[in-house]
Amino acid sequence: MTTTPLTADVVIVGGGPVGLGLAIELGQRGIRCILTERYAQTQPIPRGQNLTQRTMEHFHFWGAEQELRAARTIPPEYGIGGLTAYGTLLGNYNYDWLQRELVKPFYFTANERLPQYETEKVLRQRLAKLPNVQTLFGWDAQTITQDEQGTTVTLTERNTQQQQVIHAAYAVGCDGSRSKTREQAGITQTLSDHDRLMVLLVFQSQELHELLARYPGKSFYNVLHPDLKGYWKFFGRVDLGNTWFFHAPVPLGTTADNFDFKAMLLEAVGAEFALELQRVGFWDLRFALADRYRAGRIFVAGDAAHSHPPYGGYGVNSGLEDARNLGWKLAAVVQGWGGDALLDSYDAERRPVFASTIQDFIAKSIETDGDFLAHFDPQQDKTAFEAAWQQRSEGAVGEVHAFEPNYEGSPVVRHAPDAATAARVCSAKGSHQFKARAGHHLAPATLSTGQNVYEVLGTGFTLLTFGKQPKEVQMWVDAAAALNIPLTLVAEAAGAQADRYEATWIMVRPDQFIAWTSQDAHLGATQAQQLLRDIVGAP
Repeated sequence: MTTTPLTADVVIVGGGPVGLGLAIELGQRGIRCILTERYAQTQPIPRGQNLTQRTMEHFHFWGAEQELRAARTIPPEYGIGGLTAYGTLLGNYNYDWLQRELVKPFYFTANERLPQYETEKVLRQRLAKLPNVQTLFGWDAQTITQDEQGTTVTLTERNTQQQQVIHAAYAVGCDGSRSKTREQAGITQTLSDHDRLMVLLVFQSQELHELLARYPGKSFYNVLHPDLKGYWKFFGRVDLGNTWFFHAPVPLGTTADNFDFKAMLLEAVGAEFALELQRVGFWDLRFALADRYRAGRIFVAGDAAHSHPPYGGYGVNSGLEDARNLGWKLAAVVQGWGGDALLDSYDAERRPVFASTIQDFIAKSIETDGDFLAHFDPQQDKTAFEAAWQQRSEGAVGEVHAFEPNYEGSPVVRHAPDAATAARVCSAKGSHQFKARAGHHLAPATLSTGQNVYEVLGTGFTLLTFGKQPKEVQMWVDAAAALNIPLTLVAEAAGAQADRYEATWIMVRPDQFIAWTSQDAHLGATQAQQLLRDIVGAP
């Protein structure tokens, strides 16, 4: 039985954290959307736990930050740091790893850690409060098609086999690494198969918690072993004191019944401890990147656009950034103030950033670890090993600072004429600075009112000015009004923050990235309007 077709501006296929985040982004902007998800309830698999400071900014603007922090499963006073160990978890060599708190001054919020299913619960609760978003949980997407007028999605209710048709101007596939949306849109992928079978174990052990008391404040642990050639044995806390998850390579052909997983865990820890296995699952270690993120009126985001080993928590954070990036752009086009080129910029910005995430961070980490293990062994040359280990410890700090996704090469970012002219690209690799740079994330600052700049940013574009005359500023307000571009003005006196940002004009996008900045722009009204057209992709 097929019911009366539903209509919306945007239909989202897939209700994991990325789909939910996108629906909230659109819903808060007044866009009518429908979210479909094949599972009626969240799935209790502990993945996607590490949430960066940048991701927590999303939750702040989605009105769900405090609710998410309240849902964490590890007490705040314990800590959520990481650790890398050599040989075994309880061996003689270890150092702090992925210390995201090192870059906290460059973001408005602190990082967080909790299982993905808890994150999804918070997002579902927030979404339920948005009247212009309809959710269909327990419905499986069957076909996704498009024509010049829009997209059509057909669904089947999993329990009753009832069918539903949705017509929408745009469709977004957030339906995972085996995305039907991506396949039916004709979007191909570039795959990098490492030919590794990985196991995911969920287990309970109070004794392991007691053994790891020597590492206070740590919630995830990476064990490097020479036999694995750079691939990890990875432990993570699900809660404090009892439940854990673990993933590592296993021989091809391993099943839940033909392998001693308890022995594997004991060997990785380096001690005997009591444990109870709760779940055994498998996945193939590979990198996958969609060759484009847009096919006409259909887009892909999250794992449907990119997938990789769960090393470093890059996946869920990248997917949620996809949602913020695409959400405001879709809203701008639906509302009439953004051009089609703005939608193209979603691919131009997000795809090279994830390609860089793979190349410069995840794959590079596996390669670097493998090279280290092949050349240094404390049993063969303790002095050389310890010197290299110390160097790795220092490098772990640099890796956190170097992961700074940016859109310097974006077609909707404009650089000042006096800016450096070196080739610009969109990349995950950069440097954290307080200086305001076109294409980069805006660093927080305290204004003369005592408020943080993040507390006064508008939902559209925000123009920050420092020491400018009212007549100069009004020109920009008038130019934005003429183009129907939502613009919030934040005017500050010249002073410390202008010096810190090294700019007196900063145009901030709805996703808190900088579209344009200048130390002292001398633009007329016509030039101001053209710049605004450029940054919203208008013809």
